[in-house]
Amino acid sequence: MSAQSPIDSGFGAASTADDVIAGIDLSGKTAIVTGGYSGLGRETVRVLAAAGARVIVPARDVERAQAALADIDAGINAGIAVEVWPMDLLDPASIDAFAARFLADGAPLHILINSAGIMALPELTRDARGHEMQFATNHLGHFQLTTRLWPALVAAKGARVVSVSSMGHRLSPIVFDDIDFERRPYSPWTSYGQSKTANVLFAVALDARGQAEGVRAFAVHPGTIMDTGLAKHMPAEMPKRLGVVNADGSPVIDPARGLKTAVQGAATQVWCATSPALDGMGGVYCENADISPVMAESDAAPAAGDGLGKVGVWPHAIDRDAAERLWAVSEAML
Repeated sequence: MSAQSPIDSGFGAASTADDVIAGIDLSGKTAIVTGGYSGLGRETVRVLAAAGARVIVPARDVERAQAALADIDAGINAGIAVEVWPMDLLDPASIDAFAARFLADGAPLHILINSAGIMALPELTRDARGHEMQFATNHLGHFQLTTRLWPALVAAKGARVVSVSSMGHRLSPIVFDDIDFERRPYSPWTSYGQSKTANVLFAVALDARGQAEGVRAFAVHPGTIMDTGLAKHMPAEMPKRLGVVNADGSPVIDPARGLKTAVQGAATQVWCATSPALDGMGGVYCENADISPVMAESDAAPAAGDGLGKVGVWPHAIDRDAAERLWAVSEAML
């Protein structure tokens, strides 16, 4: 695990995915991007493919994903096409089938970006295994996918795994005694925060396991991006109250407050996946295309929307003991 402190990357809050990948050639590399047909994931797919990578996008609805990515295919030279394969993050058999298909030809996997996610489901919902839906989607499905793809990541001899977290990790640590809200009242934001903390802790634990084999892991906060569909379950009045949309409902763009366009929001995950500046590093939380400092939990109020523009990761999300406990719990839950 590298030091959780900025490295002066040369980029900032307004940098775009195109900025951070400029001059990087991904020819011969393979990337998988979950959530890759909309929002931040789609921008990530676009720039990785344009840099020469073979990009595979898992999707529940293959035809819908192919349609959403059609113009990306049309804009890429040399006939490179983005591939869409069927997979459902809430279906363990589907994840296993996807991984088995990828592993079948022995190809290495150089980049895995776990970008798919859901936010603030208004009511307690469970997956087929009985696990709370946000935790199951945002963490458990990606945990299963990453561990099943492990042989291909090792084969790359220098792979990176990027988990898209959020400043929402400040909303809750992992409540190990009741992850699935069986005994405590359900809260959409506490649930979301717990799942985003899990994304960061997963990167910490994964990096500890992968470092010796050349697999490095990162977690990222992309910023607050209001035109991705992630906020569809948010109460209608909340975005205006928080000052993240204008009176007409259009997104406020103010990178200094973390309010970004999708291409700005995708910058940090692309930077973590491709930047030579991160060679030999891992196990850290990043934002604004740099490694974040550690923020004292007293520096920002733990409520949805508070702390916009305040950069930093809270200690509970990078705690190594909690990361190891989460790994063991996740294996048991699967």
